[in-house]
Amino acid sequence: MDATLPAPAEEYARQRDALAERLLNSTRGTFDIFTIYLGDRLGFYRALAEVNGRGLTPAELAARTGTVERYAREWLEQQTVMGTLSVEAAEAGPEARRYHLPPGHAEVLVEKDSLNYLAPLAQLAVSVTRPLEALMRAYRQGGGVPLDQYGADFREGQAGVNRAAFLQQLGREWLPAIPDIHARLQAPARVADIGCGAGWSSIGLARAYPQVRVDGYDLDAPSVAMARANAAEAGVSDRVAFHVRDAADPALAGRYDLVMALEAVHDMANPVGALRTMRQLAGPRGAVIIVDERVGDTFTPSGNDVEWMMYGWSVLHCLPVGMAEQPSAGTGTVMRAGTLRGYALEAGFRDVEVLPIDNLFFRFYRLHP
Repeated sequence: MDATLPAPAEEYARQRDALAERLLNSTRGTFDIFTIYLGDRLGFYRALAEVNGRGLTPAELAARTGTVERYAREWLEQQTVMGTLSVEAAEAGPEARRYHLPPGHAEVLVEKDSLNYLAPLAQLAVSVTRPLEALMRAYRQGGGVPLDQYGADFREGQAGVNRAAFLQQLGREWLPAIPDIHARLQAPARVADIGCGAGWSSIGLARAYPQVRVDGYDLDAPSVAMARANAAEAGVSDRVAFHVRDAADPALAGRYDLVMALEAVHDMANPVGALRTMRQLAGPRGAVIIVDERVGDTFTPSGNDVEWMMYGWSVLHCLPVGMAEQPSAGTGTVMRAGTLRGYALEAGFRDVEVLPIDNLFFRFYRLHP
């Protein structure tokens, strides 16, 4: 045996201890996520942020949020031990301690317009645990888990986690990096947003391009209701309309200067059919843009720097949602560039271009008719 290799017993112990440590750290992270969910949904973080550094006692936090003081106190202590909050007069009695949300943490947990706002991740993570029994049945028997079973938390969490990027980057950074499309949208133009969800992508585009009219299409009625409310609040309802409708209607063919689908294709049971519809909507002169996850081109044991997350969403949500309708392509969140290229070519596109837009989570594709 090579003397440089660890003895079998040493390797066994290394593997055991590494996994045990990882599971303990993961359990810490799980408690972190679920208690952040509580703090977000109960308004605890916002209440702490609103007092401008003065901090709150447990009784003051409970009074501001309409919650029970004893629960508020336990949550405050737990958040301090986890490192999310700081405490003043830690040596005082439990009712007298004053807790603070550091400004840098407030940006991540409260400031919805910040690109660093991540509280919705907790809402998403909680949502994917809701239908675990149905998920296990799907793993054993086939089929999938319909989106409705994940509840409002998934819709709201997905909308919240993408909101700032869609409002601030879609029309100000991403589309301007595609010169001919950017120029086309400076003049009166029509855009179709396929799988629009809560509508932030449509709203962001309309804000950035004042002469554009956007039609958002989604088959999920609660998402479309959210999108309509969001558009009204944003003041763009005169130029942005949302439809619970299959965009494959032949009457819509060739109507759009730009057709886009952001983080939607990998969830579809029939991605080839959807891409074929997008090609028809754009006609010979319109452009088709797909934004999906920035996963590696091939499977590797270590994955790339975001695949740990994408596989997590896929195992618990995206694959089972895509499998709920049969027959299904069974794509899942980890849709590699070659997979999309295959779908696009089958749908009648002649080429797929990966656009040189740098983003940690997203890859940008242009599909050429």
